[in-house]
Amino acid sequence: MLAAWYAKNGSAQDVLQYGEQPQSQPAEGEVLVQLVCSGVNPSDVKSRGGTRPVREGIVIPHSDGAGMITAVGKGVETSRIGERVWIWNGQYNRPLGTAAEFIALPSQQAVQLPDAISFEAGACLGIPALTAYRAVELAHLEPGQTVLVIGGTSGVAFYAAQMARLHGARVISTVGSQEKAKVLQDAGFDDIVFYKTESVADRVKDITSGAGVNAIIDMDFSTSSKLVDEGVLATHGQFVCYGSNAREVGPLTFGSWLMRSITLSIFLVYELTPAQRSRALNGLQDFLREDSLKHLIGEVFPLQDIIAAHQAVENGKVIGNVVMRCDDA
Repeated sequence: MLAAWYAKNGSAQDVLQYGEQPQSQPAEGEVLVQLVCSGVNPSDVKSRGGTRPVREGIVIPHSDGAGMITAVGKGVETSRIGERVWIWNGQYNRPLGTAAEFIALPSQQAVQLPDAISFEAGACLGIPALTAYRAVELAHLEPGQTVLVIGGTSGVAFYAAQMARLHGARVISTVGSQEKAKVLQDAGFDDIVFYKTESVADRVKDITSGAGVNAIIDMDFSTSSKLVDEGVLATHGQFVCYGSNAREVGPLTFGSWLMRSITLSIFLVYELTPAQRSRALNGLQDFLREDSLKHLIGEVFPLQDIIAAHQAVENGKVIGNVVMRCDDA
């Protein structure tokens, strides 16, 4: 099969290769998926760069993807053959991910993709949409409450903003450009803060008439934790975070958090408990069947252009998710 891979960590142009690799075969309890699309996430480029060192052999990157089941292993119903699916944790704790024509993986990690949802959108669900679902769940939003979603046009945040709105919440988002603001406005979001030129705290207080928001959802705790000290988060508010650009964060003014009974929730989407994963999958599938989510697809690359795709994620200029076509080789 055709695939992209790396055998050592390093920069995209130095280590990524493209060519033939042995075709995967499904073991007991597994399915074989012929991939149409593979999603490229920031975690994929960080892993290739060295956050997950290559121990031996090769790594076919990417955890997200979508395609069709073409074969099944022992113990899996043959009725699954021909099913359109999307994939989660395709390359987590295993070397062979979705940047290939085929992937074999446990049956439960290939989830039925409704006919109305494109394969490109399906390749954005594993990390971005599941992260968004869990983040909104942890925000405990009630109808009429307000949430601040940082970086509203990122892969995760765009889904989180929509899911929060579907819960009846008012959504405020931060963006860094007029181009990104227009993406949100076209999706029906009007409460927008330009964090590069405006005080986020002042604008949020203005939008909420001084009350602050009931929840903050963000991927960089190292920069947004200060918003609590600045009075952005209301009493009994929820601070939900799924990442940080700095390993060490602080100092935190504990008193600011304590006196307002702030709840801090940190999670890693790869490591959801079985119950959390089940709720997220079921909830996301409901959204997909109802076709109630917009999918923000940025650039689409053919598989042989994997170097350019990784560089596009790293330079941060693409609005939305970077996707690769595995069937354009």
